[in-house]
Amino acid sequence: MTELVEYLVGALVPEDEFSVELREGGDESEIVVIVSPGEIGKVIGKQGKIARAIRTLVKAASARSSERYNVVIEERTDASEQ
Repeated sequence: MTELVEYLVGALVPEDEFSVELREGGDESEIVVIVSPGEIGKVIGKQGKIARAIRTLVKAASARSSERYNVVIEERTDASEQ
């Protein structure tokens, strides 16, 4: 699923402006998209429409598996900007 999210976000922002992490936990995992502050609006979209569409695609793609995914979008802080 992380490949799908990387593909979708990569079409919106330059590759060096974001990173994708998988945080596993039980039967539900989080796919965390960490985006630089200047590009986060492109990933969220107006009124959250792009973020909602990404979450819908991930939910549909994982429908047949037993694993559930939540997509979380975070702004990159200075500490993670290495």
